[in-house]
Amino acid sequence: MRARLHHGARPGGIAGYPLDRIYEEVAFIAYYLHWPHDEIMGMEHRDRRRWCEEISRINRSANADATSIADL
Repeated sequence: MRARLHHGARPGGIAGYPLDRIYEEVAFIAYYLHWPHDEIMGMEHRDRRRWCEEISRINRSANADATSIADL
């Protein structure tokens, strides 16, 4: 997976995006998908956010299924 960089842009996203939020996103993706730090940091902000959303959706679905099974 190769990051796309815009002329003059830093890897990974938009200028002024809170650094603590970037760390949260990187940790979240790395924890669940085991992708390397540099790969995640090289992603565009929009792509990183999309992966976080998809992982969260999968977790919500899995947790809902687990709860319904436990309630039987």
